[in-house]
Amino acid sequence: MDFKWFPLDRADVKDVDRIARQIHPTLPERVEVFEEKIRLFPEGCCKFVEAENIVGYGISHPWKLFSVPPLNQLIGSLPDNPDCIYIHDVAVLPEARGHNAAGSFVEIITKLARRMHIQKLSCVSVYGTEALWSRFGFQAASTETMGSKLNSYGNGTKYMIADLA
Repeated sequence: MDFKWFPLDRADVKDVDRIARQIHPTLPERVEVFEEKIRLFPEGCCKFVEAENIVGYGISHPWKLFSVPPLNQLIGSLPDNPDCIYIHDVAVLPEARGHNAAGSFVEIITKLARRMHIQKLSCVSVYGTEALWSRFGFQAASTETMGSKLNSYGNGTKYMIADLA
């Protein structure tokens, strides 16, 4: 089996939606939210493919530290002076796990951030995945100022930052 990341495009959004509904049944997002992120920052959106089948996806975009886009809401535009690349989601079907999908996606986004002269990555750990993100250099950060936006991601979430400097 050969698993690889490829650029995600708007034609793939049905597969993204299918995978998201399976992996995140308690954190639903509208198709329009995925379409907007792909349109706003296609270079940060990838599909994980095995034998021409999309078995996962990763979505990221420039953002501001200590801020998260509310789940299932359009963001309108990207910030003028981003100071991080926000990893919105990495979702992989159960049968495709064990192939370093998250790690290789973080590598892709790290290279992209460095080309953009951005020194930090951020994400929200859901479903107790803090240990997974920690393996890639992310550390939990204080969330006192983030309020209801972080709450939209569910209970037990952790805002995490990776320093690329």
